Amino acid sequence: MTNVTQPKSKQYGRPDNERIIGFMKISKPAAFASILITIASIFFIAFRGLNLGLDFTGGIAAEVTYQQAVDQDQVIKSLESAGFEHAVVQTLGSNKDLLIRMPVQKVKVDDLSNTLAKAVQVPNNTATLHKVDSVGGQVGNELYVRSAGAVALALVLMLIYVTIRFEFKLAVGAILSLFHDILVILGVFALMQWPFDLTTLAAVLAVIGFSLNDNIVVSDRIRENFRKIRGASPREVVDIALTETLRRTVHTSATLLLVVVAMLVMGGEGLRWFSVAMFIGVFAGTYSSIYIATAYALWRGLNRQDFIVQVKPEFEDEHK
Repeated sequence: MTNVTQPKSKQYGRPDNERIIGFMKISKPAAFASILITIASIFFIAFRGLNLGLDFTGGIAAEVTYQQAVDQDQVIKSLESAGFEHAVVQTLGSNKDLLIRMPVQKVKVDDLSNTLAKAVQVPNNTATLHKVDSVGGQVGNELYVRSAGAVALALVLMLIYVTIRFEFKLAVGAILSLFHDILVILGVFALMQWPFDLTTLAAVLAVIGFSLNDNIVVSDRIRENFRKIRGASPREVVDIALTETLRRTVHTSATLLLVVVAMLVMGGEGLRWFSVAMFIGVFAGTYSSIYIATAYALWRGLNRQDFIVQVKPEFEDEHK
């Protein structure tokens, strides 16, 4: 009986004990899932809308310190009795230091600080009002528009940067992945009606930076492998690049997740929604750098010629 030897998979200069992971084998199902997630996110944003915080809608924010630990519901009832409606009370590290946030009030007062200082008093527990900030609705709406413009400008500049450094196909894929990450975060916040304020917007911008950094690392390895490896198909080159950067991606994402979870558990109310947005964004960014940015470039025909510098002859033979 003849023994049939199974052909070994091509390693293209890699050690035989290092397996190449076929990431692009499931690129089509992943693309279908990404489209569904994106459509669902747009649906929730359009029909449920974001629960915009006071930074965008306008309102009142105040910091209060009590001599003793105080119950948040007790403070809310005291504010309601003084005519302040829909107040949100958050702790600032302890039950003695509180942050009070309220939308624009129907009742107008001549001296907001003095009126609010009296409203936060509770029996047998003296309160000291440290700071009162009031943001009008028009100012909040203007801030919302400027924030959206800042995100759009960041995406355009990133498109230009990746195009100059690498290749236009990779640049478009990177921007699509960033759009995906933003929409996923906004979609989840719209679905759950979690508050979206400037702190959450800062998390979205941080996720954009994280995701772009991951895209740049992968793109750099793809360019290097296209120039170095001979005889491999574009899909094989991409799989090798993703395999080689996998360990770095896992370490970076895991380290960031540890920090995010620590902020979520120990950061209090002030960092809660920032941490939640970052938590969602880390998973979305890691996924999109593989199955949106890289997969799109491969689908658009990424190949070795895209990274070969075409050198024109200095002199041409005019007689040819």
